[in-house]
Amino acid sequence: MEHCYTNERNHQILIALLKAHNIKYVVASPGTTNSVFVGSIQNDPYFTIFSSVDERSAAYIACGIAHEKGEPVILSCTGATAARNYMSGATEAYYSKLPILILTSSQDNNRIGHLFAQVTDRTAPPKDVCRLSLKLPNVYTKDDEWECEINANRAILELKRHGGGPVHLNLITTYCYNHETSLTCRELPPTRVIKRITYGDEAPALVKGKVAVFIGSHQLFDETSISAIEKFCEVNNGVVLCDHTSNYFGKYRIPFAIVINQSSLNKANIPAYDMDVLVHIGEVSAEEGAMRMIHSKETWRVSPDGEIKDTFRNMSYVFELSEQFFFEMYADNKRQINKTYYEECKDKYEKIISQRQNQFDKMPFSNVWVASQIAPQIPSGSTVVLSILNTIRTWNYSEFRNNIKVFCPVGGFGIDGATSMMLGVSLANPNHLSFCITGDLAFFYDLNVLGNRHVHKNLRILLINNGCGFEFKKSYAMAHRLLGDEVDLYVAAANHFGQKSHFLVKHFAEDLGFEYISASDKETFIEVKNRFLSTESDKPILFEVFVNNEDEDVALDVIHNR
Repeated sequence: MEHCYTNERNHQILIALLKAHNIKYVVASPGTTNSVFVGSIQNDPYFTIFSSVDERSAAYIACGIAHEKGEPVILSCTGATAARNYMSGATEAYYSKLPILILTSSQDNNRIGHLFAQVTDRTAPPKDVCRLSLKLPNVYTKDDEWECEINANRAILELKRHGGGPVHLNLITTYCYNHETSLTCRELPPTRVIKRITYGDEAPALVKGKVAVFIGSHQLFDETSISAIEKFCEVNNGVVLCDHTSNYFGKYRIPFAIVINQSSLNKANIPAYDMDVLVHIGEVSAEEGAMRMIHSKETWRVSPDGEIKDTFRNMSYVFELSEQFFFEMYADNKRQINKTYYEECKDKYEKIISQRQNQFDKMPFSNVWVASQIAPQIPSGSTVVLSILNTIRTWNYSEFRNNIKVFCPVGGFGIDGATSMMLGVSLANPNHLSFCITGDLAFFYDLNVLGNRHVHKNLRILLINNGCGFEFKKSYAMAHRLLGDEVDLYVAAANHFGQKSHFLVKHFAEDLGFEYISASDKETFIEVKNRFLSTESDKPILFEVFVNNEDEDVALDVIHNR
């Protein structure tokens, strides 16, 4: 019979990755549900296949092969109770750390519990039969294909990670009901291979070209780590793309969001859009919108946890290394300095900043304008906690001093917690000011913390009150495009919390021992802002700023050059 593969894309992805990772031994048990997989590989000379009718025996046969060869072995079974019979052998593999890929072919999970023949629930295997259990779904969309690629790569890499052990993949099949087209693929389509590099492994060569280090939210860097990043960029033609939560203030830093969000500039003309390699460190980025417009030929993820976190959907390597070790490794023994990419990015950034500075005076009273006035004047050594979405995005367009620490609850990315986080910061560092910049919805969500008995005089809260969730009101927001002015009814949550009352927060704050100041226009704001920034106060200070949505929209149009 002529050798051909199935047209089911999830099977193609798996088979291609098995080959890419040099996995060739298979113990197959008979059945219909796995016939698509087995039929695709049985005439492929790459694979060495053995047959076992009894799945319990098959699992132990695989253990024997893995012991003898020291290589991963694939188990393939059909639906119904077949996979149940793997459990004793899989338990042996788990405690013996044998790299067995338990491949259970199944009908779609949406059939579970609906009385379909031979459909059993394989979503919750016992803890000690596999290190990891994932599904390879049918592929109908690009998202499905991405999920398949990631899950297949994760599963295969887990086989030998941290000592190794068995891994479970539930391979969904449609049975290829149209038999005339089921096994007609003569050559496997390209599939992305992800490799994990750890200490002692041979590291891939870094191409000579444009290299960017993208830093998501990050803990504070020590001087040694900063120096390693600087040296890496210096000898690898690199830049560092940051927002405030990156907490990186070394050389080669570019606050990328304001560049990328310029509507009037063609993407091809913005150097931060296009690079050869993107080195991704840190965690969830506050700039979830702007980062989607970054394009690289490939991404290298660097994290001590070694997990596959494919934020940019083009990861080729994950380095299970400390960041410092990685940057020193790729700077070692390199002497030639190359800053052309950084100079290109810096030039574009400085031109945009110069243009925006000239427009701040014309900008209406708004969150964007307030940020331009406050951010550069936050006292040295302070810590700033920004609430999510509109607040962090807006304040990323203004720069703080280099010795200001900035945090934002982007880990869970929920509306709750920014004010409470600021209180925690202030308790840990009582000799420096702790600022919270927050919108009204986030403020009232976390209101109770103002009554905490540990509130100290080093707290400063800047409340931007527009009377609703402006995140949903801005003219280009999805919710506003869908609902127009009716977005206020429920989505933007307008008219709660006193409807921008000038007395509600004032009385509440003052009764709890805060000093309260407010502003509704530029003139008043300028008069009182220095009081808010003062390090001399025997009380915590709450500064409430009243803005309107129309002015907020105009200000964003100005900063985005719309």
